[in-house]
Amino acid sequence: MEKEGSKEGSIYRRFKPHLLMVLSQMGYTFLYFITEASFNHGMNPHVYITYRHVVSGLVMFPFAYFLERKVRPKLTLALFVEIFILSLMGVGLTLNMYFASLSYTSPTFLASMVNTIASLTFVIAVMLRMEVLDLRNPRGVAKVVGTLVSLGGVMTMTLYKGPIMKNLWDPLIHIQRNTTIHENWLKGSTLTVASCVTWSIWYIMQALTLKRYPAQLSLTTWMSFIGAAQSAVFTVCVDHTREAWTIGFNIDLWSTLYGGAVCSGLIIFVQLWCTEKKGPVFVTMFNPLSTILVAVLAYFIVGEKLYMGRIPGLNLHLWRLSIIGGVIIIVGLYLLSWGKEGDQEAKIKSEEESNTAHDEGVPAP
Repeated sequence: MEKEGSKEGSIYRRFKPHLLMVLSQMGYTFLYFITEASFNHGMNPHVYITYRHVVSGLVMFPFAYFLERKVRPKLTLALFVEIFILSLMGVGLTLNMYFASLSYTSPTFLASMVNTIASLTFVIAVMLRMEVLDLRNPRGVAKVVGTLVSLGGVMTMTLYKGPIMKNLWDPLIHIQRNTTIHENWLKGSTLTVASCVTWSIWYIMQALTLKRYPAQLSLTTWMSFIGAAQSAVFTVCVDHTREAWTIGFNIDLWSTLYGGAVCSGLIIFVQLWCTEKKGPVFVTMFNPLSTILVAVLAYFIVGEKLYMGRIPGLNLHLWRLSIIGGVIIIVGLYLLSWGKEGDQEAKIKSEEESNTAHDEGVPAP
């Protein structure tokens, strides 16, 4: 019995980061629906980002203050500047560029580009030698193939055209959509690509900052407050109306509270923990799951059309999934995950050798 319990505990510890990241993507899934309803109700996206991170900071502050009082490092000027830049990459600059690009391109293009963040993060991590890549090892090859396969799945979701699957029943929820898009594909594409690049850099920076500031709750709180301030400055520059900052007791309030407490608070904390344990590439490789989850829920609950493939070009309905593309993405994620497990095994082996050498009084190699 003890051996079985120990084995189950070992399996849980091994796959705990995987479980947490899947749950995080489920949390983001609900966010897409509630924010879409809020934006169509008239909520200013940039004001939403500001309020959302104010809520996140307020929610996470007491946990950070009391639970990390003894482990939180002293905040030096250099470390504050680093966190300021990290907040800019993750909130102030990236999210505002992301939502601004939505005004100039189609949601289809935006959703497809965001799913390339995992590939970009992998490339940057390899360049900075933060990710181990041994092409002589099957697991190293699996990382590359998995990344390329996932990227291929994203492209399939966007470009491949296939037959429509008939809805099984009437939608349970109706979301009124705003179909007004001011097309400027050059500006929109530039903003989208820039936001994806800075988003990838943000994931990489998290791993570096956590080495100097290993307090995930406190780092989440700092990023929330600093990011909210940065976003507020940006919003004031682009929208001078006082009405934009008004929020009523409606879907705008609920989307802000959920986005702040759950997504910018709890989920960011989970991502930081997983980044420290498994690295930034591991965290970003789960991003395409939310696309698949949203598409499936949108089909069964909201009545969105589900395609064997996806209609290319301008498409005002955000979550029209290519089933084939979704399957390809899952295969790619599995390959990448299997490749990453090799890193964990090598790390455990290295720690065991180091402990053995230390016990025997022999310097570790």
